[in-house]
Parts: sequence; structure tokens; C-alpha cells
Amino acid sequence: MFETYQSPFTWRYGSDEMRQLWSEVEKRRRMRKLWVALAEAQQVAGLVTEEQVADLKAHVDDIDIERSHEIEVEIRHDVMAEVRAYAEQCKVGGGIIHLGATSMDITDNVAVWRQLDALTLILGKLSELLELFTERIEAWADVVTIGWTHLQPAEPTTVGYRLALYAQDLLADERDLRRIQRTMRAKGIKGAVGTAASYHELLIGTGLTPTDLELRVMSAVGLDTFPVTNQTYPRRQDRVLLDALAGLAGTLYRFAFDLRVLQSPAYGEWSEPFGKKQVGSSAMPFKRNPINSEKLNSLGRYVASLPNVMWHNAAHSLLERTLDDSANRRSVTPEAFLALDEMLRVSLRVLRGLEIDERRITENMARYGVFAATERVLMALGRSGADRQNFHEIIRDHSMTAWTAVQSGQANPLIDLLAADEQIKTWLDEDEVRDLMDASTYVGHAPARARQLAALIITRRVSPLA
Repeated sequence: MFETYQSPFTWRYGSDEMRQLWSEVEKRRRMRKLWVALAEAQQVAGLVTEEQVADLKAHVDDIDIERSHEIEVEIRHDVMAEVRAYAEQCKVGGGIIHLGATSMDITDNVAVWRQLDALTLILGKLSELLELFTERIEAWADVVTIGWTHLQPAEPTTVGYRLALYAQDLLADERDLRRIQRTMRAKGIKGAVGTAASYHELLIGTGLTPTDLELRVMSAVGLDTFPVTNQTYPRRQDRVLLDALAGLAGTLYRFAFDLRVLQSPAYGEWSEPFGKKQVGSSAMPFKRNPINSEKLNSLGRYVASLPNVMWHNAAHSLLERTLDDSANRRSVTPEAFLALDEMLRVSLRVLRGLEIDERRITENMARYGVFAATERVLMALGRSGADRQNFHEIIRDHSMTAWTAVQSGQANPLIDLLAADEQIKTWLDEDEVRDLMDASTYVGHAPARARQLAALIITRRVSPLA
């Protein structure tokens, strides 16, 4: 296996079930199932016999890729190579395989069929991840932590509220993917340029129309169809699908990037799970690198690059069809799903073992929370009738003095500076100022909103957001 190039998606990234779905064997198995469905519909029209259909059914799973490749080397056409390999196995029915069809009547429908099943796998893992987020949100809804804007200390929030932000985006991603899954359509059975002319000719005098035939074939494999196509289904659909997959990758990417920041020693509040025997660095034994989060960012960047390929495929689909999308679609779509599948698997592992260091959270709150509490003082001054602009400048001056002291390793003098300020004491007494400078409860409705979001996730199947 490893004596020639192997894609990392062949063995390293993605689940076995996703790899099996995008395997060459599964593609050909589904091609054969479509040929059987076409033959069954043509049997109703009296064009083929029951024995021929039965022969095709008997060999659906007898995939012989080696033989198909031998034929392809000679004829330079992969679909016809599979037709001939299948026909060699079917002594009774081989002659009617692909009757009236063009290649895209088979491969395009198989492509959408697999995309829909791949979406089901992705949505299953996403649903599991959302449910895990609800547990973590509930557990940490009240844990107050310093917020960071511009990577600088800001006002407090809660760990659960921060997690709810990621979960809210994941909920939107799930909604988008479910909508796309509901609205995806296959090409159907429409022939070389989408007019179904070959089927119209074939069905003369049978009592069936090309529309009847298409409905029978597509119903057999559970696919809806576009009413109008050319030789392929509209490639715009691929772009929309890849955009949504990239959107989900972006949400997972942001969660992982934030985790990498919060795991760095300067913050030290969160960390991904790290096994007892796990090695962080080949050179530095002490290292505890966030390799899972970094993998999420690496794969996320890759998925984000793929919609551009599909944009070009859609925009450059000239007239009734060109073949310049074929080669890239063999890798872009499967790898997008496999990369995202791996990202969801890693995200589940990270969130299950996510470590929250409340000691470091407390230390950072003690160090920086007092600065955030100055807004409480400013609001109290405003309620008392003081000039907001004037006192904003007074508090800012004291804050800058205190920040310089903290950065040089001294104790934070901000509370004393504000409590002793004569202008502030005109409006607020010293004890009131000291009470206001406690930021540990200055989180507004964050805990309640976090829990509301968790409840929405739990009930999302009946929610307008679902």
C-alpha cells in the first residue's frame, strides 16, 4: 500500500465509513445499481426481459476494477470500460447495459447520491458535537472569565457563554447543510444534452414517456431531479455545497484557533487533552503542543480553498457541457468531505477532553478584571448625573497609570486611585467605588443567554433555526 503515493485521506484522515463511501468500489457498485434501475424501467416498457434484468442484478457486487482498468487502457473511456467489464460478467443481460444513456446519466447521479449520503454522515457527527457543546455550556455557564478583544483584556464573560458563540455558529452551519441536503437534485435520465432525445426515440410505441422512465429510475435509488439540465446537473450546486462545507470548517477553525490562543502560557486557561504518553516535541521533552487544534486549522484552510475550484467549474461550464471539471471533481468533493469528517472527529475528541483551568482563570480575573470594572464606575457616575465624557478621561488616566504598574510587576493600584480621586468622590463615596470595582459578577445576562442557546440546540428540530 505504501510503496507508491497515497493520499493522507486514504488512510490518515477521515472515518472508515466516509472512506468506504468515496471508494472506487462503492462508486462502481452504485453505477451498476443505476444500470439495474434503468433496465427495470425499460423492462416495464417491454424493451428488455426479466431474465436480462435478473442477470444484471446478480452481478451488481462483482466489481472487477482490474479488468475495467485493462479495458480503459485500450479504449480511454472509464464509464464504457466499466460497462464492458460488467457486460462480460452478464452473459444474458450484458447487451442491454446503458441502453439509451450517456455517461453523465450514470456518473452525475452517482455523484449526487454519494454527496447526499456523505452529508448524512457529516450531519450525524455535527449533531453529536452540538449535543456535547450543550453539556459543556451548561457545566460552565456561570464560570466567570476575563474576555479578550483585540487579544487584550476586556470585560468579563463566562466560559459557557464563549462556548455558546461557537455552538450558535455550528447551529447555523447545521441549518445550512440540512437545507442544502433537502434541496439537492440529481441530473436524472436526460441523455447527451439533457433533452432526453435518445429515450424519446427508444420509448416510441411503448406507452412510457421519457419523464415516466426517469421517474421510475430515480425513485428506485431515492433521488430527486432537476427539471432542466444539459449533459450534467448544474455545477452551481457543487459550489453551493462546497461553500456550506467550508462554512462549517470555518466555525471549527475558529474554535480551534481560540483554543490555541487560550492554551498558550500567557493565557493558560484552556487546553486540549494531552495523553500520558503523548510526545509534544522530538527536541523539547517539556512541550505540550496543541496538535489537535493545529490539525483543525490546517485542514480547515484546505477546505476553505476548495469552493474556488467549484466556482470555476460552474462559471466555465460552456454551452451543453465541457469536460474540464471532471478531473478536479474526482478529488475535490471526496476530500472536502473527508477533511471535514476528520475535523468533526477531532473536534469531538477535543471537546470531550477540554480542560478548563479555573485557577488560571481566577488569576487572570484578579490581574485584569479590575480594569474591566471601571465601566461599572463610569455607569454609576452617569446614573448620578456626572459628565460621562469628563469622567471617562479621568478613569482612563488612572487606568493607564495602573496598567504601567501592573506591567512592571507591581500590585494593581487602580482601585485605590479611583477611590481616592476627589472628583469621583463628589459623586460616589469611597466604599461604593470599591464595591463597584469587583468585576466578578459583571457578566450581564451571559449565563442565562448561554443556557437559552443550549436549550435551543436541544429543541432545534422544532425550532425555526433548525
